Amino acid sequence: MSAPTPAEPQARTRRLARSHLGTADLVFFVVAAAAPLTVVAGVVPLAIRTGGLSAAYGYLIPGAILILFAIGFTAMSPRVRNAGAFYSYISMGLGRPVGVAGSYVAVIAYNAMSICLLAGFAVYAQGTIRSLTGADVPWPLLAAIGLAAIIALGYFKVTLGARVLGVALALEVVVLVIYEIAVFSTGGRNGFETTMFDPGVMLDPGFGAMLVLTAGGFIGFEATAIYAEEVRDPKRTVPRATYIAIAFLAVFYTISVWCVFVAFGTEDALAFAQSDDVAAMTFASISQYVGVWLSDAGQVLLVTSAFAAALAFHNAAARYHFTMAREGLLPRPLAAVSRKHGSPVGGVLLQGAISAIVLAFAAIVGADPYLVVFLWSAAPGVIGILLLEAVTAVAIVAYFRRNRTEHSPWRVFVAPAAGAIGLFALVWLCVSQLDLLTAAEPIVNVLLMAPLVVGAIAGVVQAVLLRRRRPERYAQLSTADVEELDRASEPA
Repeated sequence: MSAPTPAEPQARTRRLARSHLGTADLVFFVVAAAAPLTVVAGVVPLAIRTGGLSAAYGYLIPGAILILFAIGFTAMSPRVRNAGAFYSYISMGLGRPVGVAGSYVAVIAYNAMSICLLAGFAVYAQGTIRSLTGADVPWPLLAAIGLAAIIALGYFKVTLGARVLGVALALEVVVLVIYEIAVFSTGGRNGFETTMFDPGVMLDPGFGAMLVLTAGGFIGFEATAIYAEEVRDPKRTVPRATYIAIAFLAVFYTISVWCVFVAFGTEDALAFAQSDDVAAMTFASISQYVGVWLSDAGQVLLVTSAFAAALAFHNAAARYHFTMAREGLLPRPLAAVSRKHGSPVGGVLLQGAISAIVLAFAAIVGADPYLVVFLWSAAPGVIGILLLEAVTAVAIVAYFRRNRTEHSPWRVFVAPAAGAIGLFALVWLCVSQLDLLTAAEPIVNVLLMAPLVVGAIAGVVQAVLLRRRRPERYAQLSTADVEELDRASEPA
């Protein structure tokens, strides 16, 4: 065999391996990232506490907004075959400087979400081990074990990660479905009450604040586009998986909220949610209607739910690292791809290192893994991704204003514009009521948001400097189709 030419190693690092990912695999990644058991057991009780009866609309409203966004998102997705996802969409619609700014916001947000969920995994695992065995395992050790497993799964073929996520997701959904069948089959405490679906409940004063909590339940659906380089048929698979994921989450979460109201009865549900035992609300109901055995199983699966979500966000962050390194925005060695598995090994290792550093620092200073690490890292994660979605919706409209399309004005103008308005409203609610997410002082909240602002500014500055000093590199930024990129790299 002849020695490789100098161009060959570079070509190997320019794109991810095409795999056998299909619609079901992408839906698994998205729904696992949303962590349905974590949402129903951990967030729904808080949503009822904050929004009262309006909690029934807490997932329908964000779901409707995101469907509007997805209408334009999927119209543009066949034109973007790049693991950079939002970075590429924003660059194509609003220009490279804004796109590069978005790439840094995305890197910060996805890394923050991965750290957040690793901390959650450690907390849930610590509590479960203590309740089942009486042993008190330090949370940093559990976080380290979880991170090592995530790095290993991220390094191997992406389909392996999809299988792991699929098994974890199936089990947690089974627990919730058994619970909901048990409640609805008995009629709950007072029958099938529907007062929570009266549209007037959305006028309750806690409705806006509650949306801050519930909007995070959809974070991660955009992962369908992040895997565009690796799926069998991106033109069909990405749109189909996006619609299915958003619709499933909106409907499933709404039914789950209704189920909790039916299980307790409306008045008792509202009272329980205001008590000090609010965190036990869902599992207490599972014990009552099904049995302690399912409640215990649910608490174990809460651990796997958080792990699956952390793995999904790790995969997303790793692919953003890879794309940015491939285009020279991050050091080129980070664009390395495993020759055997076709995975973004450079991005995987960088994400693992970032998580390890943050979690180690938190352990050294004695930070509370839930109240500080989990909640504080969730803030820039949730807000950063919602902001990216809002800017991407604007970019979609701008792109199709300049480029002819066979799609209707509804799909490429009206729907994404309406989605952008709704998403910016959600961002404003999150920022203005950030204390609901962090329970921290105002100065802490400012510092938590600072990385997003600094990252965006740094991205614009880097793009402007590249345009002035390295125009040939600037012209290659945000390559929308990796196959064109591969052809451009081939020797003449």
